[in-house]
Amino acid sequence: MNRDLKQLQEQLGIFFENTAILRQAFTHSSFVNENRAAGAKDNERLEFLGDAVLELTVSEYLYEAYPNRSEGELTKLRASIVCEPSLVVFAENLGFGQYVLLGKGEELTGGRTRPALLADVFESFIGALYLDQGLEAVKRFLGSCLYPKIATDGKPQIIDYKTRLQEHVQQHGMGSLEYRIAGERGPAHEKEFLSEVHMEGDLLGTGSGRSKKEAEQQAAREALSKLNVGLE
Repeated sequence: MNRDLKQLQEQLGIFFENTAILRQAFTHSSFVNENRAAGAKDNERLEFLGDAVLELTVSEYLYEAYPNRSEGELTKLRASIVCEPSLVVFAENLGFGQYVLLGKGEELTGGRTRPALLADVFESFIGALYLDQGLEAVKRFLGSCLYPKIATDGKPQIIDYKTRLQEHVQQHGMGSLEYRIAGERGPAHEKEFLSEVHMEGDLLGTGSGRSKKEAEQQAAREALSKLNVGLE
């Protein structure tokens, strides 16, 4: 259920002048499709803008922070930060999922925790913040939630859930793991893969992502959660 965005603003210490654009940043297209009479706008255009703003601000940060890195190295570093697995972690850390306005169908199918949706919401929030308060406000926000997560080698400190799950299973002699691609959905230019991880034939976790590797990481994450293994 969508929670009061005043609470989110207080949590972040960021207060929007245009609260309508903040609401739009957390409005999924499924909600708009089911509530057309309300005149709501979805966050897809803000996501487009936020993606560009994020690329720019992260590029500037890396350029300043790593003066001895080559163009190719900086490009790889940026790609490892501005990617779905990283953005999902940032969105989860901020609790963004609980504020999203979803259609009933998307809600019932677990959309609130879907990696692609969370990554998109993070980008749309960046777009909304940029329009409301400008680039410097975006930099301050990223300075509090994203830049501290970048390790001294320039790579984001993102958990490798597959490795953690494999180590846990081996340590406790629980058996062997097998990952399976259970399906695909979405158009060709925005395909989403569905993955399952099985242990000794039993389904242990499911996940989705814009690549098979991302989907497997999310399946491993769910498996770790079911096994009560810490994710931090």
